[in-house]
Amino acid sequence: MFATWGRIVYRRRWLTLLCSGLVLIASLAVLLQGGTLGKDHSGTTESDRGARLIAQELPSDPGFSITFVFGGRSIPATDPRFRTAMLDALAPLRTDPRVLSIRTPFDTPAVNSALIGRDGTHALAFVSASKEYASVRALVHSDTVDINATGETAINHDFDTTLQADLQRAELVSLPLTLLLLLLVFGTFVAALLPLGVGVLAVMGGLGGVYLLSRATNVSQYALNIVTLIGLGVAIDYSLFIVNRFREELERGATTEEALACTLATTGRAIAFSGLTVAVGLSGLLFYRGTFLASMGMAGAIVVGFAVFYGLTFLPALLALLGPRVNRGRLPFIRPATRSRLWHRIATGVMHRPVLVLVPTLALILAMGAPFLRLRLANGDITMLPTRSESRQGYELLRSQFPREDQSQFAVVVQYPGGSPLTPDRVGALYDFSQHLGTIPGVLRVESIVNLDPSFDRAVYQRLYAPGGNPPAPAQAAIARSVGPHIATLTVFSALPGSSDAARAIVEQIRSQRSVADGQLLVSGVTANDIDTIAQIRADTPAALLFVMLMTYLVLFLLLGSVILPLKAVLMNLLSITASFGALVWVFQEGHLSGLLHFTPSSLDPSVPVLLFCIVFGLSMDYEVLLLSRIQEEYLRTRDNRAAVAAGLERSGRLITGAAAIMVGVFTAFGLADVVIIKSIGLGMALAVALDATIVRALIVPATMRLLGDWNWWAPRPLAHLYDRLRLSEAKAPVRTVAPAILED
Repeated sequence: MFATWGRIVYRRRWLTLLCSGLVLIASLAVLLQGGTLGKDHSGTTESDRGARLIAQELPSDPGFSITFVFGGRSIPATDPRFRTAMLDALAPLRTDPRVLSIRTPFDTPAVNSALIGRDGTHALAFVSASKEYASVRALVHSDTVDINATGETAINHDFDTTLQADLQRAELVSLPLTLLLLLLVFGTFVAALLPLGVGVLAVMGGLGGVYLLSRATNVSQYALNIVTLIGLGVAIDYSLFIVNRFREELERGATTEEALACTLATTGRAIAFSGLTVAVGLSGLLFYRGTFLASMGMAGAIVVGFAVFYGLTFLPALLALLGPRVNRGRLPFIRPATRSRLWHRIATGVMHRPVLVLVPTLALILAMGAPFLRLRLANGDITMLPTRSESRQGYELLRSQFPREDQSQFAVVVQYPGGSPLTPDRVGALYDFSQHLGTIPGVLRVESIVNLDPSFDRAVYQRLYAPGGNPPAPAQAAIARSVGPHIATLTVFSALPGSSDAARAIVEQIRSQRSVADGQLLVSGVTANDIDTIAQIRADTPAALLFVMLMTYLVLFLLLGSVILPLKAVLMNLLSITASFGALVWVFQEGHLSGLLHFTPSSLDPSVPVLLFCIVFGLSMDYEVLLLSRIQEEYLRTRDNRAAVAAGLERSGRLITGAAAIMVGVFTAFGLADVVIIKSIGLGMALAVALDATIVRALIVPATMRLLGDWNWWAPRPLAHLYDRLRLSEAKAPVRTVAPAILED
């Protein structure tokens, strides 16, 4: 099938280029129209349901709010100079129609001490505006005092701008680095430019697909980074393999048509199966319904699909046009990646001493993975931003100077599907519950309709909210703020950090009382979302991992016709991932190298291990598929397992190393990101691929295949018959009578 496709592309190369161009134009059209990316709010956890009830039944503040932290540069906040500078900085907002309200410490004759910092040189201002955060923020500036904006809107704005800058930086670093590595691999300008061009096309297609997807479902803001990260690495690798095999066939004396047909029958077939394995790995993210991970899986699968599409259409058509001219622009002193003395020696050593190679390398990888046993998960917070971000600097000042403003909050929702919460019995039950909440260790206070005045008892509140009553203004404001048609909310405050175990214990203790009278109890907020997200990921992970491994096993069986090699491949992938996970914990959780890499150590976001597993499990199969395809090709000719493994390693070793170096370069460019979650994913993937392409593929895989011998290719008779009936194997070449020279010492 693939050989026939290669001949079709050769004979219809201009038509193939035209079709590829039309797909590109369609992708660009969608890309230019853009789309909306953001957070996914469709979750089904308790915290998600509570947040949706609050959004549906309680009035939300129009627009957004900004918390401005003013610093006096040693000038006391009560000094007239500080007051004048602060009010002058805010003056442009008072006449701006977008600004709804402004609150400062100086709104009354007496200074509001709650808005003055601990050291006396900082003060807060709260601004509510209707739209356009960036332009509103730009109006506030001063030469006398320092100003930092923080709050949810400011933090989200900084995340968006930092992610965009990370993406641009990664592209600026990875593309020139990739071109340099391709020149070293191929030794010619023309051959080196082809994979880079396909990589760019695949990324543009993937980005267009993401924006199209965003019109049908919620897509995470991180999707663009993941598409570029995966798209560049996969598309360039696939193109590198195809161009290298095409040149190899030309060097053997084949015509352009024969070389293209053979290339697609071997390497083209391999990248098609490799694309399937990557897509299978990414499809594991679809098991995490109600989280942004599902959209990341779809986005990654889209760009992998484009990488395979352009690798089997656009690139072969260009090769058909170029023919031998693919070798033009040769660089001196650079030898193409075919055979090499180094890989000859490695292959020889592994074949002669497989046990000596296998035992220490396995021990090394397991030792690298040991820190993963100390994994701690918590949703990412503002510490994922670089310390120079304005919103983070404002947050740090808020935490240090205004401790009451930094208290953790737990939103407790009591839902009454049958009617209003303001019946005497329900008000009494809410009062009893609020008193119980106040006794939980770590809770500072509770705010609700039954916590207006410490002197009021249960009976007073029942009379206050009795039907036909006339609650005073503070009670009416509390009702408007925290009571809906079917819900009543209580806000619990604590000085504990939201991601701490002690804060999680408070949520668990609140949830231990599942109902309040006849109302259902739900707890929402940052800490509750932390607990629920981790629990959901842990619950969904076994099914996702099982699906990925079983489907990968099936795809590899269809490629190789063996039941042993797919099992070995899955186990080898788990080794690579184990080592990268251990390094991830050692670096990002425990803080080693944090000074060098410029980040704040913290618990790992629960999405990071999941993303890494699903992405790396698929990407690692790139080299497994290429290596095993080449070994299978040799085995079908010689029927000598030892010779086939050695020759396959020698012929593909340098190419795999070059391809891995390119992918590591791309991933490391994303490791330069300022947002910690992108940095950790980029560096984790770079390490996993580096280990996979060197220690695992170059040493462990051939050593285990040498020990297994002909059992590598075994399959039960019914499955072997099915494989032959499906006609998925390569055409069997005549058996050689002479083993390759690789086996000579």
